[in-house]
Amino acid sequence: MSKLPEGYSAKKTKINEDKLADWLREQVTGDLEQVPGIGPANVKLLAATDKVPDKVETTYQLMGKFLSLKAAGTTCVEHCDMFYYWLQAKGVNAGRNNIVLAIAEKCEVFLPGCYDADAYE
Repeated sequence: MSKLPEGYSAKKTKINEDKLADWLREQVTGDLEQVPGIGPANVKLLAATDKVPDKVETTYQLMGKFLSLKAAGTTCVEHCDMFYYWLQAKGVNAGRNNIVLAIAEKCEVFLPGCYDADAYE
């Protein structure tokens, strides 16, 4: 039996707690670089359609992509893994765990039950 590829790991995130708290409090502007873990290189990768046809150019679209992966019966761990694998397919390597955490936590603010940090303890 083959081992599943490594997915999202909350323990591998490197977001400064103050930066994450600021992100969770601030208004979403649509600028992808507002998301902890996303810089200019990841902005280009998310907008590209050569690997995965989904073109993501705003924070709203990225959050929408995250939410679109949540199906009935999908656990938090499965949901975050799917988003992690989607980012990986887009070519996003740097900051991938940070992006998953930042988007999941932000969505949890306005959709309680969407993310459960305790699932990674």
